[in-house]
Amino acid sequence: MIKYKLGVLAGAAMLALGLAACGSSSNSSTGTTSVSATISGAGSTFAAPVYEQWGSELASSGLHLNYQAVGSGAGLTSLEAKTVDFGASDPPLKPADAATLAKNGSPAVQIPMFLGAITVSYNLPGVKAGLKLTGPVIADIYLGTIKTWNDRAIVGLNPGVSLPSTPITVIHRSDSSGTTDGFTSFLSDVDPEWKSKVGEGKTVLWPVGTGAKGNSGVAGAVQQTTGAIGYVEQAYALQHNFTTAAVKNKAGNFIEPSLASTSAAAEGVVVPANLGIKISNPSAPNAYPITSQTFIVVNKDLCKAGIPGGESAAKGVARFLSYGLGEGQTILSKADYAALPAAILAKSKEAAAGLQCNGASLGG
Repeated sequence: MIKYKLGVLAGAAMLALGLAACGSSSNSSTGTTSVSATISGAGSTFAAPVYEQWGSELASSGLHLNYQAVGSGAGLTSLEAKTVDFGASDPPLKPADAATLAKNGSPAVQIPMFLGAITVSYNLPGVKAGLKLTGPVIADIYLGTIKTWNDRAIVGLNPGVSLPSTPITVIHRSDSSGTTDGFTSFLSDVDPEWKSKVGEGKTVLWPVGTGAKGNSGVAGAVQQTTGAIGYVEQAYALQHNFTTAAVKNKAGNFIEPSLASTSAAAEGVVVPANLGIKISNPSAPNAYPITSQTFIVVNKDLCKAGIPGGESAAKGVARFLSYGLGEGQTILSKADYAALPAAILAKSKEAAAGLQCNGASLGG
């Protein structure tokens, strides 16, 4: 796992993962009956490092995963088109998304899987991690109002820190992205100007900046550009040894992204009937404010919905979910993702257990 944490993202720009040869776990370690199948999924780049690792752990038991990290929006489109067995999305389904997926022949089900921090990462030689930023200041950077690192708004938050006059290069996602949805949701919550001019979503009209595809693309652009700032999931920030900001939360505390502060963000989250949780600017005093959830999305009856891999793949998806919501939760911390709180985890397991193939339970 340490090797994974340090190296799994080296090829992240090409994440189209066939993991048949990667696993080393025995059936006893994965905990339930083996399923021989190859399953396909597409969507969230935020979740890709975890799904890669889970696939590796399951490969020796006969379950192989091909996962395409193409962004949350493209993942849902692939599920709708029946080109993958499951979709992966960070924001919860909108009513229109659920209605479109239901046209496949069975209601859509979104299953929360885990949590992670969206870091504000920067490339500023000589400036250590923990630079203090507020939501409105980050919004002004992405609106193009704040143009240099020694702008008085940033200097005022960081007394004693020597900030250069280096121009700020804004990096953002170019694809339909759940990470973008989480980032822009936070900015919309804390900055009225951002909410009115840009808003939130998987895609937005960026006022300034350079677009890059996927978390890996943003991470690469930040790494290569002195003065750059970008929003990237924490695993990608760790892989690139980025400096990350401490962001002011709703309680008024400047919090750096960590496993503990990400876990704290889920405290008190209300779980709706459709499990469409959304964490944005949480109120816990020790919570990191830009934290996202991620979902696996399927149709309730996978076979009636025309899952590409048929009954074998349906059983494989149920097996993958069972592992991810079981033993898979225990390895999340080694990659700096946070497990689901017990109350949400119980509802996710219940949803997974309700999946069917032609009316018969898959026993997830």
